[in-house]
Amino acid sequence: MQAGVSDRSDQEARKESRIEIRWGEEMMSMKSADFLIAGIGGQGTVVASDILSDVGSQTGYDVKKSDILGLAVRGGSVVSHVRWAQQVHAPMIEEGTAHYLVGFEWLETLRRLSYANPRGTILVNDCRLDPIAVSSGEADYPEKDVILAQLEKAAQKVYVIPGLKTALELGNPRTLNIVVMGALSSLLKTEQKIWEEIIR
Repeated sequence: MQAGVSDRSDQEARKESRIEIRWGEEMMSMKSADFLIAGIGGQGTVVASDILSDVGSQTGYDVKKSDILGLAVRGGSVVSHVRWAQQVHAPMIEEGTAHYLVGFEWLETLRRLSYANPRGTILVNDCRLDPIAVSSGEADYPEKDVILAQLEKAAQKVYVIPGLKTALELGNPRTLNIVVMGALSSLLKTEQKIWEEIIR
């Protein structure tokens, strides 16, 4: 990622901010950050939201989060709203405002696309898990290229993460959520030691 040249007002704002969120090729100072995490039950998305919440708190933010689980905890949709700010008034993110949409699975990411901020960032794990409607033949799963094209239209930056592949290379597929959070941490100007201490 490359940092763009900030104007004077941006530089003054940066002094007051505890985090720098990167929008495209610019790095703009923010006093708040909204994250939406989408995945399937059993992928560790709730633990990921817990980690992200703890990092925000340790960084000095007021943090609120809300986890929404589908009817089947394992295999059902899971969505977590995580908000960092000097003062958070509500735990839920409004559509079109998420600075970061973090998807653990292609279709689940696409389903939550309405939350993405057009100037924001999408991180999607390169993983396909067929829902019951697809496995039963009642519906078709969109081609990955089709999903990716829609993601690229919805946000300024899209990153595809080889999360499961990396977790398997590390010898433990259950570390998928840690791999995804590691990718997210690389985009946030937060102290790495905070992430490491929380994950331990």
